[in-house]
Amino acid sequence: MIVDCALYRDGKRAEGGTHWRELRAKADRDGDFVWIGMHEPSTTEVHEVAEVFGLHSLAVEDAVKAHQRPKLERFEDSVFLVLKTLWYVDEEDAVETGEIAIFVGDDFVVTVRHGRGNELHSAREELETSRRVLSHGPSGVLYAVIDRVVDEYLDVVDELIVDVDEIEASVFSAERTHDSARIYVLKRELAEVRRAVLPLREPLVRLAGGDEPTVTDQAAPFFRDVADHLARAAETVDSLDALLSTAFDAYLAQISVQQNDDMRKISAGAALVVVPTLIAGIYGMNFRHMPELDWTFGYPFALGLMAAVAAGLWVLFKKSGWL
Repeated sequence: MIVDCALYRDGKRAEGGTHWRELRAKADRDGDFVWIGMHEPSTTEVHEVAEVFGLHSLAVEDAVKAHQRPKLERFEDSVFLVLKTLWYVDEEDAVETGEIAIFVGDDFVVTVRHGRGNELHSAREELETSRRVLSHGPSGVLYAVIDRVVDEYLDVVDELIVDVDEIEASVFSAERTHDSARIYVLKRELAEVRRAVLPLREPLVRLAGGDEPTVTDQAAPFFRDVADHLARAAETVDSLDALLSTAFDAYLAQISVQQNDDMRKISAGAALVVVPTLIAGIYGMNFRHMPELDWTFGYPFALGLMAAVAAGLWVLFKKSGWL
């Protein structure tokens, strides 16, 4: 459905009119433009808007179906941009994704949003208070939407940093932990973030370089600022992925060390049992000519020998760290 629609003139929202067809007809001055915001619209709604604004059929199809890779395409005198939106679900340590498709022309902006995250109403309200940005026309709207999406990327990355720090603390703690499943989940979520962040770099470079006709030379520096934020998010995602790989290797090494400790303790315990059993086995064979068979103190001597050997082994294993 159409969430909001407005005509912008002289860097501010014009009063009067709510239907996008009426507002389109009123955009008769140089610099006027209409911004239509849609959330998960039907095919009919998108095609009606596309017919009036002359949107390309291939771009319209992508906007309706969603699930597109971030990209920037030029169609005659307009551009079509696809953004992946991200938001973090703390209860599940999960990153959820949505999508925004943006059509930008000389006198119009059409945003088609899919998913629950990154609502654009607050971005529109914030932009309407900044006449300096809004005076750049559709370029200003395009910047405001991308800036809001990239800021959400940084928020998600900050949450993932906390999760990775928790993993590192758990892996290197003295307690036995089971972190392999969580490490796998976080690497999968990082891959989701990477699929949203990395493909957006090339479109932002084009926008920041002023290579697109809908972006004015005065607006290009704004896109360079967003590109810097995106680069920071991308670098952080790469470093977090490397840290998780290192943490997983350390986790496997910790398991190996713990297993070696367990084997040493088991071996030491077995030795404490085996030596007395050996003595008892020898003196239990009942051969006629065994030494000390007829000795009055033979039985207590055998028990004392078992206890002495066991105690000696226990002290030796204790000093060597096996127990």
